[in-house]
Amino acid sequence: MDWTQLSQRAGLACHDLVGWVLFDPVAQDNYGRLGIDEGRGYIVACRAAALGDVEPAVVAAACYSIHPSVIDVVMGMYRGVADCESIMRARDDAVLQGLGDVDPDLPERLAPLAGSLWAAADSLFAGARPMFAAHRARPRPDDLDPALSAWLAVNCLREFRGDNHWALCASEGLEPVDVGLLHTAMVSADEYEPEWIARSRGAGDDEVAASWQRLESRGFATNGALNDVGKDFRWALETRTDVLTAPAWQALGEVHTHQLLDIVEPLHDAFVARIDATAGPNWMPAVRVENPAR
Repeated sequence: MDWTQLSQRAGLACHDLVGWVLFDPVAQDNYGRLGIDEGRGYIVACRAAALGDVEPAVVAAACYSIHPSVIDVVMGMYRGVADCESIMRARDDAVLQGLGDVDPDLPERLAPLAGSLWAAADSLFAGARPMFAAHRARPRPDDLDPALSAWLAVNCLREFRGDNHWALCASEGLEPVDVGLLHTAMVSADEYEPEWIARSRGAGDDEVAASWQRLESRGFATNGALNDVGKDFRWALETRTDVLTAPAWQALGEVHTHQLLDIVEPLHDAFVARIDATAGPNWMPAVRVENPAR
């Protein structure tokens, strides 16, 4: 079994199964009733709230590639307006309807995997993985719908992968804007401008210019664009992330991991289409990897 390849496939499946909720209209309405209704602030709030009532600097460190000023604004929108647990419930209350909109059979097919997915998550080491640890520590009520429980476990494993990736980025001395510019290597050049991802996460002109200088000094970019060295470096980071995350899928086991992939992978285009319809093209670039088998 090639666990690195299986980890890569499972990582994309996790992004598919979870990413759409950041732009889900039902979730948006739920956030609006809590008072979080300006722009797309809920996109950050529904993840940051898992960390609890912490300082914005802590959330910015955990989210890494989102500009601290965006974190400040979003947390300013919900602090004193809604408590973190209410924000998480507002998201969770939209999940099953959203999954059913993608495929009416999806919740029922996902539900039997809940116990195995949580057992895998519970077996993993949480050190230096704040988002994973925060999501894993959330209450799991006995009456939780098994399909929702399975989705939450997948989200937890997705955060495990994300924490692993940010740790690698930090170990390479990459600053947040660098990460956004480098991610362009993962997506179609016909669909993404070289700076779109970084700017969508809050980077301004001066910060983007400084980041290009840093990348050029390391041989990753030429004249304001990633070169082959930079693209290969970014793909290598992705493979290293897959390697670090493979223990999650080894813990789940080959049979259950393939069951999850059999459920989610055929729905990839449907999940992307849902994001396109609710957020617009280009959003959630993690689900739009151009060539996962590179």
